[in-house]
Amino acid sequence: MGKQYWKAGNMLYPVPAVMVSCQRDDERPNIITLAWAGTISSDPAMVSISIRKERFSYNIIKDTKEFVINLVTKETVFATDYCGVKSGREIDKFKEMNLTQIPSLYVKAPSIGECPVNIECKVVDMIPLGTHDMFLAKVVGVTVDDQYMNESGKFCLNDTGLVAYSHGEYFELGEKLGKFGYSVKKNKKR
Repeated sequence: MGKQYWKAGNMLYPVPAVMVSCQRDDERPNIITLAWAGTISSDPAMVSISIRKERFSYNIIKDTKEFVINLVTKETVFATDYCGVKSGREIDKFKEMNLTQIPSLYVKAPSIGECPVNIECKVVDMIPLGTHDMFLAKVVGVTVDDQYMNESGKFCLNDTGLVAYSHGEYFELGEKLGKFGYSVKKNKKR
């Protein structure tokens, strides 16, 4: 088996593709597409997003200290890509992509109605890291789409058609391979 040695770089894929909505008072809301978003703590619930300083949403989030992470599905992947390559300086991305603004409960930025999960966040710290600055944020509210609730009241997240980003391409999550802890269970059922 051969391997090639490459220069140091980010090859940690796949990662979630998300649309992050943000808004200043008396301005239209904006959406930025990010693939550098992640969980950093479960108690308290905290996330991070990393954004280049030159992106339009960077200063909106830096100034307001809040945003909404909206999970992406195969139905919203076209809008996700569009919101990642077009700038909110020139266009209204909600309008252009026919996305629905849903008022958030704990932040001023709207959630995206077409996304199955909306995670309302308040920034607690910002770390300059080079090409990107990382915003560390506390999760202050979460909304989920009723259509993915089963009869037992369980939210079926994996039925939403979630999308991952890998090395410049978008992929819908596919076949379940196992569940947490299955490798140590006696019957090893998936």
